[in-house]
Amino acid sequence: MTPLHLRGVLLPGDDEVDLWVAGGVLRTTPVPGAQTVLRGGFIVPGLVDAHCHVGLGPGGAVGLDEAIDQAITNRDTGTLLIRDCGVPIDNTPLQEREDLPRIIRAGTHLARPKRYLPSVGVELEHEEQLPDAVAEQAKRGDGWVKLIGDWIDRGAGDLRPLWSDGVLAEAVRTAHEHGARVTAHVFSADAIPGLLAAGIDCLEHATGISDDSIAEMARRGTALVPTLINIEHFPNIAARAEKYPTYAAHMRSLYAGLDERIGAAIDAGVAVYAGTDAGGLVAHGRIVDEIAALHRVGLSRAAAIGSASWLARTWLGMPEVADGAPSDLIGYDSDPRLDLEAMRSPSRIVLRGTVVH
Repeated sequence: MTPLHLRGVLLPGDDEVDLWVAGGVLRTTPVPGAQTVLRGGFIVPGLVDAHCHVGLGPGGAVGLDEAIDQAITNRDTGTLLIRDCGVPIDNTPLQEREDLPRIIRAGTHLARPKRYLPSVGVELEHEEQLPDAVAEQAKRGDGWVKLIGDWIDRGAGDLRPLWSDGVLAEAVRTAHEHGARVTAHVFSADAIPGLLAAGIDCLEHATGISDDSIAEMARRGTALVPTLINIEHFPNIAARAEKYPTYAAHMRSLYAGLDERIGAAIDAGVAVYAGTDAGGLVAHGRIVDEIAALHRVGLSRAAAIGSASWLARTWLGMPEVADGAPSDLIGYDSDPRLDLEAMRSPSRIVLRGTVVH
């Protein structure tokens, strides 16, 4: 593999630096014979989609060939690290591919019968099964477990929590004992206090967060991945739910308050990361749209980029740009901190020491 040389302003800083890539890792000292692939411009550590489903499509599970295509689509827009937030297939073969983004897997969603998308999650007949199921998924994943925190209860005609507080606390404790963090899909306000009291590490969507929940998240250091571009589908979901008028009205209300609620979490210092929820209603490769949406609700341009780059990489356990770190970098001709649209046109994408764009 030919060594590479890149020169540019390394974000989040303002200094122009020289970086070399040899043996698939970064070097900060010259490497003889390196080919210069970027001279000038701006360098960003590889983008992160912190909520992505590689192996899931609008109709449910997809085959490995389609999952590979999904991963390539993400890669070609600059997403070089994916937290796969639950899929119904075994997508571990994708982790063996040097030409695909790095994937941190969360195993398969844990839900209750008829309380999530059909044939997508592991459905537990009794909630007392949750701790053992969490232990199993912790062994299958890469340090994350995904719960469904709430979903429509058709008997009640509205969103309702899936788990009691005591079971949640035991499940999160079990995950932590197995070295895994826990995150949960949750829309409504009712399900969030129990998840936080259980010590959950992250919330997905969290459109119903109250001021009290926001304060608790900030106190506990609970992360938030709001998946803003996915929430744009709430009005359509409500329109298709005519049989459940209370649920439909609830979804419209959550949508109407979205910017205010997520903005309040940002103002309170909750750690927010970019995730698209690609794989269902959202197409893959839309990380820049999510970054722009996070800027819309209150993050500065630099912080919005960081939520999908250096900040997210640190949160997920990846090392900073330094000697021996993974050589996953993106080059841009202009400063994306001044115009996020620049992120739609990377001049170079380097993945594992190879120029892939």
